[in-house]
Order: sequence, then C-alpha cells, then structure tokens
Amino acid sequence: MKHLLTLILCINVAFAQCPNGTYVNIVINPDQYPQETSWAIINTYEDTIATGGPYDDIVGYQPQVTQVCIPNGYYLFNISDLYGDGVQGSLWGGQDGSYYVMHCGDTIVQADSANFGFSAFHGFTLEDCAPPPPVYGCMDNTYVEFLPQATVDTGNCYTPKLYGCKEEDAFNYDSIANTNILVDSCSYALELTDLAGNGWAGSFLQVFQGNNFLGIFTLEDGFDTTFTFDLSISEPVEIKFNTTQQSQFTSVQCGYSLYSEEHLTISEPGGFANPLVPFAINFGMPYCGNSCVEKVYGCIDDTALNYNESVNTDDGSCYYVAGCTNPIYLEYNEDADFDNETCETLVVLGCMDEAALNYNPEANTELDGSCVDVVLGCMSDLAFNFNSNANVDDGSCIAYSYGCTDPFAFNYDSIANTDDGGCIEVINGCTDTTALNYNIVANTDNGSCIYPLPGCTDPTAENYNISANVSDSSCYYSAGCYVGDVYYIPNECFSWVIEVDPFCCDNEWDNACADLYSYCEDGWTGPVSISEIRNVNSTYPNPTKGLIYFSKKADVRMYNSIGRLVLQENNTNSLDASYMPSGVYIIIMTTNGRITTTKVTKN
Repeated sequence: MKHLLTLILCINVAFAQCPNGTYVNIVINPDQYPQETSWAIINTYEDTIATGGPYDDIVGYQPQVTQVCIPNGYYLFNISDLYGDGVQGSLWGGQDGSYYVMHCGDTIVQADSANFGFSAFHGFTLEDCAPPPPVYGCMDNTYVEFLPQATVDTGNCYTPKLYGCKEEDAFNYDSIANTNILVDSCSYALELTDLAGNGWAGSFLQVFQGNNFLGIFTLEDGFDTTFTFDLSISEPVEIKFNTTQQSQFTSVQCGYSLYSEEHLTISEPGGFANPLVPFAINFGMPYCGNSCVEKVYGCIDDTALNYNESVNTDDGSCYYVAGCTNPIYLEYNEDADFDNETCETLVVLGCMDEAALNYNPEANTELDGSCVDVVLGCMSDLAFNFNSNANVDDGSCIAYSYGCTDPFAFNYDSIANTDDGGCIEVINGCTDTTALNYNIVANTDNGSCIYPLPGCTDPTAENYNISANVSDSSCYYSAGCYVGDVYYIPNECFSWVIEVDPFCCDNEWDNACADLYSYCEDGWTGPVSISEIRNVNSTYPNPTKGLIYFSKKADVRMYNSIGRLVLQENNTNSLDASYMPSGVYIIIMTTNGRITTTKVTKN
C-alpha cells in the first residue's frame, strides 16, 4: 500500500525561533487506551511549562510526537495514566506502549517499564546542543571544488563552475560544461518492510532534513508500506530509528529504503542488531537529477506528414508523400514514402499479346519484350533436324541415320544423314590371306597377290630351286665327313652324330665334332650336313608357349599355316608369339645372307 506522507508532527521552526533554549521532542507510543495517557514538563519552580494528552482522537497505535522549545536547565518529565496501569495494554489483549524524550538527536528520557502505574517521573537537564565538528573544504559554491558540508574554508577553490549538461548522450549536451545544473527538489519514497508481516509493533523512524522535522513513520501492520515526500538538494537527510519495549525482540525484522522516483536508493538498511538503543544515520544530500534533457526521437520537420512537436531529435522517420509503397501492387506510387494502406490490386506480370506463345489472360502488367513469338520446327533433341529455336513442334522431325557420309570413302553409306566418324580410307593391296604379300591393312584388292612356292631357296645348296620363294628346309649340302645319306631320326640327335661320323670324322675331337654336338645342344631339328650345321640358325624351344629364341641374330619372318605373314623382326635373337593362336608356323631366318627355314609349334 502506498500513501501520501502523513506528518504526525511537522514543526518547521528555525533555531532562531528558540533563541533562549533548545528543542525537545516528546514521543508517546500509546497502547490501545490513548485517552488515559497525558504528560507534563515541570521546571525547578514546579511550574508546568509544557503538556500533552490525553489522546482522544488518534487511530490505533499511531505514535504521538510533540516538539517544544525549552530554556536550558533542569526539568522533570511526568507521565500519567488515569486507570493506573501505565501503558501496559497487553494486560487487556492489546499491545504495550512506550515513551521517549529526544534532545539534540539523543534520547534523554526513556520508559523504564510500560506498567508505571498512575504516574512516573524522570529528571533531565537541557544544555545547548554541541556544535558539529568542523568540516574543511571549499566554501565558494561557484567552484567545482565546493563542499556543501564545509564549515571552514581551506582556500582550495580552483575551477570555476561552468553550468550546463555534461551528459554526452543528452539532447542539450554542453561540451564546455563542467557542472550539471541540478534539479533543486524532487519526490522521494520511504518504504518500510517487516519480514514477519505483522508490522513494527511500535518501532518508528524520525526523518529530518536540515532543521526541518519531516515526521514519524511506522509500519502498523503487514509486510510493507510506502510514504512519499519532497526533499531539497540543499540540506542533508537524517533518519533516526526508535524502538519500544514491545518491539525490542522483533525490530530485527524491520527494514527500510529511501529512494527517488528514478529509484536512486539513498539507504537500504534492515535488521537492527541492537533494538533497545535508538540510532541515527546521516545520509547526506539528496539527488534529484539534473537539467539534462533526454533525447526524444522522431520527426522534427514541420513540413512532414508525421511531424511531432514533442520530439527533439530527428531519427530520419519523416515522410512527405502518402500512398502505396509496395511495388507488387498496381497502385504502387514510387514517390510515396509512407504507406497509407491503399495497396489493393496485386501485380500479375505476363504477356498480354493474344498472338504470342506465352499469352497470359490473367496478366495486368506486361514487361517490354516479355512476349515470345511462335517458332515452328522439330523440338525433339533426339531428331536429326532438331531446331533449338523452335517452341512449337510442327511434326517435321527426322530420325538420325548414322554412317559414313564421304562418297570417296571405302564404306560410304548413301542413306546415312549423320556421319558417325567411321569413314575408312580406300587402301589398295593384296587382300588374299594365303598370299605371301597379303596386306593386312588393305581393303581393296589390286591384283598384286604373290603366293608361296616352297622349295630350297639357298643358291649354295645342292638342290637350290630358283623358282621357290619359301624355303621348305629341303636344302642339302655336301660335307667333308659326310657318310652316306642320313635321314631324320626323331629325338635321337646324338645317335645321328655317331652315324654321321662314328669316330667324329677323324677319330679325334675336332671342329666338326664340336659343330655336331653344338647342333644337338642348340636345337635339334633333324639330320643335316655338316656344312648346313655350320650355317644353320636354330630355334628353341620347340614346341613353344610364346617366346622363340634363335642361336644367331637374324632377320625373321613368321607365317601361319596358310602362308600369311603374321610377325616380322630384324636383327633379333627372339620373337614373342604369346598372343598368336595355337598351331604350326613357318619361320624364315636370314643370317649373313643365308636363309634358314623351320617349323615351330605354338601351344
């Protein structure tokens, strides 16, 4: 609950109004029978100089404070109760009361007990309040170094005040100012809290600003309550906390805070450790803000449609032409900078030419060049006459016919419309595979074929055949140690050597013997003459699975069974026939002008 400040007692009297004494505050915390309680202050002459009560018109347990001006001296404080039970209301189902006398911020009289019977007396002496200790500092308020609390000038005033707004983000920021222009007063809130939620049970706060007593404040019931009052920035604020006998054990649950409307907290204590001893806290000078003006953003151009006279900083939001600002509507106004919700018809882009291929009957906006002319043609990209520019198929598509389109080529195809890159050049030559000069690359026979004529092709042989063009290994020769005609004996080379020359020609090991035996070791093919052995180029292994070796380097030609040349190498010791099909082949070797012919089996 938040309520306006209610001053139980607010006497704004300057010290000059009490020139012959000092102020005394009498605080009465009544029980539930305030009409029974009264008090008096009596001097040494037994004169009553001040009274209070009975309290007939108060509500609840609201504290009663009376401030009086009394000359210095000795006095008696007399408190009375008409019923004779003091302020001990707890005896009758209520709560106890208490009383205090305050002078110069100190408690000079305090209740000994709530049950004082019909009357209680307390003596006290009044003297002038002790002056505060000196505060040193600059006392010239026209300088930045000015100290408001200073009572002794130290002469340390150096920087003249330049008033203005120092906040850089404020609207009225003054870059040369060193002192903010302060707001001289503002509203503050005093919030009282209780952890138990049953109020302060008679404890209360006294609030002072300078010489002004702002009142007594307490939380009667509940967890919290708030009071508001104005504070100036020219005088310090002091808060005094007082307890009653009733609240001495619950005051640790009390708390309070004092803050401005901007929630600048001045104080926020709570949980009073020694509730029986009243205390005071000086909070210094209140702060109510300064003259800096917050930036208020908006349009400051009075010619704009959205001009706002309450703003002070332009945020670029001004607009001058109202209309449809959305370009997807027909009503779009390119000059408009404010949308007035006049957009109604959505733009439908399209060709509006009925003769065009892409005519759109729902279009309401046509872009230049958007219409597409009709182009007839074959639209199948699989057709020979595909037209990439056509957008309407006219049924003229022709299928691809692949072949050689070159009329001078060997494989020219007269019905082909698309060259497949397979044209073959005409190559003339012998195309008969049985001919000796069969040309494997020829595709057109020119009548030049030469066919094999087997026979002895060695002019040095006894049986040389001048017409033969293929050696058939039939050549024979005379030998110095030849004994009769010896014929082929399979796989019996060394027996043949002995038959040729039982004593290896001359009953001793000679060159002829070496040649015979070398012939057996290098590749036996059958009985031959000694002269032929010395000139023959033997092959091995035979049969072979691929590689064929020669005992002497030779120019080699290899023919298949039908006389077709399949391999040819010059000046070589071997042939690789691994990729040849199985069968019998004829190998013709020429070594130093001598021709040797042999048959080789390929497995």
